[in-house]
Amino acid sequence: MNGKPADTTFLYTAPPFPEKYSLVEGILTFRGSHYRDAPAFGRCKPAPKKLRKLWTFYTTWGTPHSKEKKSWGGGAGWTGQAAIIRWPDSIKALMNLKPKFKSKPNFTEVIQASLDGHVYFLDLETGEETRPSLNIRNPIKGTLSVDPRGYPLLYVGQGIPEEGAIGYRIFSLIDGKLLYFINGVDPLAYRLWGAFDGSGIVNRLADVLFIGGENGLFYAVKLNTAFSASSKKISISPQVVKYRYKHKKPKRQGIENSVAFYKNIAFFADNGGLIQAVDTRTMKPIWTFESEDDVDATLVVEVERDTPFVYTGCEVDKQGSKGYAHLRKLNGFTGKVVWERTYPCFSISEPEVINGGLLATPALGKESISDRVIFSLAHAYKEKSGLIVALNKATGEELWSHKLKSYTWSSPTAVYDSLGNAYLIQADDGGNVWLIDAQTGKTLSSLNLGYTIEASPVVFEDKVIIGVRGNMIVCLQIE
Repeated sequence: MNGKPADTTFLYTAPPFPEKYSLVEGILTFRGSHYRDAPAFGRCKPAPKKLRKLWTFYTTWGTPHSKEKKSWGGGAGWTGQAAIIRWPDSIKALMNLKPKFKSKPNFTEVIQASLDGHVYFLDLETGEETRPSLNIRNPIKGTLSVDPRGYPLLYVGQGIPEEGAIGYRIFSLIDGKLLYFINGVDPLAYRLWGAFDGSGIVNRLADVLFIGGENGLFYAVKLNTAFSASSKKISISPQVVKYRYKHKKPKRQGIENSVAFYKNIAFFADNGGLIQAVDTRTMKPIWTFESEDDVDATLVVEVERDTPFVYTGCEVDKQGSKGYAHLRKLNGFTGKVVWERTYPCFSISEPEVINGGLLATPALGKESISDRVIFSLAHAYKEKSGLIVALNKATGEELWSHKLKSYTWSSPTAVYDSLGNAYLIQADDGGNVWLIDAQTGKTLSSLNLGYTIEASPVVFEDKVIIGVRGNMIVCLQIE
């Protein structure tokens, strides 16, 4: 499982990210694309009125027959988004699926990483397990990724070291075998914390995986993928290049967000609040920007007249028990601030530290809400409360706000009906899932799932998949 010696040649010759991220139907990485702007696939029916629970899957931890007891429980935590993929028939036939799913028309698979250390594979329609789970043994907090070429490859990191080595893994989805492991405890890093909460992103034209680690390293992995459908074999022979930088506070260099891209430019931030744009052809920074506090929420990119713009915000962590969430739009070429808005937020220390401000990735408006970007804040205005704000993309002006009784780390997810009208799916710490009119901010309906929700929802047509901090993965129907 050791790759070839690092060779930087491919960084200079690799083509940029294509405009279209994936070649297959579904959501294959956190927020669906290299812009991190597409957490929903397809459309729901016009004028949805409510959410209905369709099925519930119970993860290993906490079930009556389970002998495994992870300290972080089961279900899913932050960011915890599932992947959903409608497999092409040619790929479906190769994998270790149960026979009934190999022959099922339009078979669509939910792949969910859990805090109990397992990766589960479920039928989107019924919630039934489609194949054996993978057991990594360490709690998985972040969001896994599936190869955007439709290749049977799975990429997943770990959040907490409980059993064995902690790092980032690549699995074959033909037979579930581990193909490659990146050890997160790296002597090159200035921070020896080996977690990977970010969701890997693959440039399908370049055959390169990019991922940021909580050790403060940014990785470019040339996969050298060899895939033969006829022989049912897939292999990789990785070449790894690492970008290391030094921050004035190296213990805060952890990259918890998922790297976003525009062509060959990578955008990410760290626990110290340093935002960077890195040219992946040279692995050198283009610009850096110092935020006021920790930036865990993934940056979102939108291209306007051939210029990338980055939407971002910070949490209240280093500021102490109270401070401000600074929400910003930055020029992706220069790092200059286009606009900024601040909101007072809190951080709670008892009985455990629960940071406020922006931990949710913003929803980039399209179609009927193409003029706005939507942020969800934790502990906004008062402790334990939440706030959703829709801001004008051009000016930062607040278009509407929506207060929640419970705070939210879960990202707002925009869903569009067949007429182009937009709706939000928003979950909160109180276990509520809200259906909101994205044009006005008014609540249409809500449903309580009984447990804290930190994970971000993902939507396939009219179905919502979301994990909770109990031991459940839930499918909701938009109707």
